[in-house]
Amino acid sequence: MATDTPAAAALQEELLRRARSRAARPAAAPATVRQGPAPLSHAQRRMWLMDRLGHGDASYSVPFATRLRGPLDLDALAAALTSLVRRHEILRTRYGQQDGAPYQEVLPAPEALALRVVESDADGSAALLAEEAHRPFDLAAGTLPRALVLRHGEQDHTVLLTFHHIAIDGASLDTVAGELARVYSAAVQGTTPEEQPEPAQYADFARREQAAADRLEEGLSLWAGRLEGVSPLRLPRPAQPPADTGIRPAGTHTAPLDPRVPAALRELGRQHRATLFTVALAASFAALHRFTGQDDLVIGVAGTHRQGADMRGLVGLCVNTLPVRVNAAGDPSFTALLERVREALLDAQQRREVPFDLVLERLGAAARDTDGTALIRVTADVLGAPATLRLPGTVDEYVEVGAGEAKFDLSFGMVDTDAPAGIVQYSRTALDEEAAAALGAHYAALLTAVADEPGLRLSRLPGAPPAPRGEPGGHPAEVLLRSYPEVAEAAVVAPVGGPLLAYAVLRGIGGPSPAQLRSRLRTALAAELVPAAVTLLDTLPRTAGGAADPARLPGFPSAPAPEGARADAVTEGFTALLGHLPGPDDDFFLLGGHSLIAVQLAERLRQALKLPLTGLDILQARTPRAVTALLDARAAERAAAPSAAPSRPRRSREGTVLVTGGTGGVGAFVLRELAARGRPVLALARPESAHLVAAEGVDVIEGDLTDLDGLRKAVDGADAVIHAACTFTRPEVDVTAMAAMVGAWSRGPFVFVSSVDAYGHPDGEWVAEESAPRQPLSGYGQAKIDCEGLLLRAAGAQGRGGASAVRSPLVWGPHHRLRDQLRWGATGVLYQAAREGRPIDLPRPGTQGNAWYGAAWVHAAALARAVVSGLDSPVHGVANAVSGHLSWRDLATGLTELLGSGSEIRETDEVHPDLNHRWHYHADRLAPSLRARPDEDWRSVLAAMVDPSEQ
Repeated sequence: MATDTPAAAALQEELLRRARSRAARPAAAPATVRQGPAPLSHAQRRMWLMDRLGHGDASYSVPFATRLRGPLDLDALAAALTSLVRRHEILRTRYGQQDGAPYQEVLPAPEALALRVVESDADGSAALLAEEAHRPFDLAAGTLPRALVLRHGEQDHTVLLTFHHIAIDGASLDTVAGELARVYSAAVQGTTPEEQPEPAQYADFARREQAAADRLEEGLSLWAGRLEGVSPLRLPRPAQPPADTGIRPAGTHTAPLDPRVPAALRELGRQHRATLFTVALAASFAALHRFTGQDDLVIGVAGTHRQGADMRGLVGLCVNTLPVRVNAAGDPSFTALLERVREALLDAQQRREVPFDLVLERLGAAARDTDGTALIRVTADVLGAPATLRLPGTVDEYVEVGAGEAKFDLSFGMVDTDAPAGIVQYSRTALDEEAAAALGAHYAALLTAVADEPGLRLSRLPGAPPAPRGEPGGHPAEVLLRSYPEVAEAAVVAPVGGPLLAYAVLRGIGGPSPAQLRSRLRTALAAELVPAAVTLLDTLPRTAGGAADPARLPGFPSAPAPEGARADAVTEGFTALLGHLPGPDDDFFLLGGHSLIAVQLAERLRQALKLPLTGLDILQARTPRAVTALLDARAAERAAAPSAAPSRPRRSREGTVLVTGGTGGVGAFVLRELAARGRPVLALARPESAHLVAAEGVDVIEGDLTDLDGLRKAVDGADAVIHAACTFTRPEVDVTAMAAMVGAWSRGPFVFVSSVDAYGHPDGEWVAEESAPRQPLSGYGQAKIDCEGLLLRAAGAQGRGGASAVRSPLVWGPHHRLRDQLRWGATGVLYQAAREGRPIDLPRPGTQGNAWYGAAWVHAAALARAVVSGLDSPVHGVANAVSGHLSWRDLATGLTELLGSGSEIRETDEVHPDLNHRWHYHADRLAPSLRARPDEDWRSVLAAMVDPSEQ
């Protein structure tokens, strides 16, 4: 499997989920954190770029799920996971950027990692697992693995660990599983795990790779020569992308194989000095040749940097793409093709130390087709038995968690287990559905055919190019041109005020001339439908959407160059980063652009124009004209949206309020409240999230809670501060960030959004504002107290204004982050039971000596009003922000009604840990701001938060 643009490896999902089971190696003692940032490895750099380009989605999540039957000790599992993260620094690493270059930095080891436990029927667990796997990671904050435990019964659980691919690969899962089992076993037995050697750390590997960069020149030259003249593969696109690609972007066709097929292919390999993988790769080349009719083919496979004892047990991303180029011309027998593939694969493996992204940079524009198509569109692999979490006392079963993403346009996979199969996975926007279905059947049939008769010539193997067909709605001349067997692609365009022009790409040399093609059109079409000329092209330039790109067609009249401030900024950005003054229709890739430059150009334009733009936008638009048009459209959208105060330069705006956490639920409502009051805002946001908060009246400064210098700069540039950002799971980061902000605070008021968790477990039923905390306190609650202390001790000194710590309970409001908290936070046990129709168990009055009722809550809009009021009237201490108190029964009843659930609400003598809350909170100091407005009652806000698709 390969790690290429746009992402990781061929069928990387399947490789990671079906990694071969090997004996677990013992892990090692905790490593010393190495000081200072380290460079990214080339494989990590590709992941980081994809995230910055706007691909920060489930494509790079690595779900590792196992169903465990038998007694499961959750405390022991949490201890094992904590130990794993302590030992392997890569699992607690954040990724930043300085002077345009990314770096990685190890974070302190957490004291403990929590498991999220959700009650769920086994039959309904697939959706919960998929949803968890789809939750994105924030690389700037760190990539701690997430742990979800679905409890199906007292001795029946599914454990899902979700990693980010930048921190792990398929081979690492064996180390992870082995170390978790070792520490878990010791924890269950109440013993100390046997001391192990210190493991290798990934940052050291990245440093060594960077230090060896100057020794790669010979390998780069060899790769450039090996790939000279290669063209990205042409695949039959869908006439129109399916309408549901947003929810199902990938398609998969799986065909079972007779159990004798893998053994026969393995024997075939033995006879020709080849592995099973090489035979399966040759079958992929044969299937691709039959499918496309092309001879010169490139398939990406996964290489590895795991060489030598020093790399044993290393957790991290150590894969590298190896482009294997094979010519299938001459209708060879399959065995002859196998020889060609074996030699090409061996040649590629001898140069596996050369990172593929450096090969792409050396190839430059030649690494992509004129329409931006990547060099490697197709990958192949052999998939072994899946890795599972094997804990003593339990029976393990592999659980497939589909993220639903296709990392490449087409991937072949042969499953080599006791249930062999042929798999074809494809992007539904890049490959026609019918053609993909036929290819899936042909691939499995081809594997069977060569197992039975390996001497067959390629022309006699199963498979054929998809039948050419006209696209609905195309110009009649275009449809007719595509119907000719000699024509691979065609387009007809109509310049404004000019005659029709036709363009065609032939399937091979020696086809019809332009005059012959036009003559055929004249005999079949009315005169007004016949193009004035037909031009033959090597490739048809296309836009990112797949349509022919008139701006790059020869002979097509060019439009006037765009003008204005945005056009000038785009031209200046292209020139500064690419070293050439571009024409309006010059292509980003042909000018020498690549992914990192796309990220830098987007950031430059975003900062200069204060408009949302990502690196992915640059890669898709590609020309200065198209980028300018995109920015013009977004400026028009912003102008049409309601706005508050006009935007002014940051330094000239008196009273500017710094807001952290603006992309979160509470912060978003705070921004709305400030806008309604006409207050100028400076919003702190990560670069990839800056467009979410950029608006009229809002300036954006890039940074996050781990960027202490950025925090100090942001505080210094504001006249007041509202600090609403929080990591929730890393209290040490929250406290360190508050210390940095308080240290830079020199004027104006400061409002901190805190939590009632800071009260801990008070003795009485009602809690007064500023009551002393009572143990036990969670790490989250203790961090809130520590942050409040830092703030309140500094208030009023050295020119600082007043300080307010606003403690909030559950926050509800129509925002996706708050919806997630309703579904998965403290109330998740009620929400998920109601959603699935399961019984809802609530504590009976008198249980544990308490009357019981539920929890306090606050509407996000009311909380925002209370927080903003602290700017003009600081409370000079702690205040509570509460809209009301709701019993668990009322909440459970409301959720079942909203979700249309038939869940039975039962009373028990047990208290679920998430429901162990029984305190009421006085909220007198901020009462005027908290007074409910229309639709701020609990029933209305819950109705606005429930996903209509779940009702």
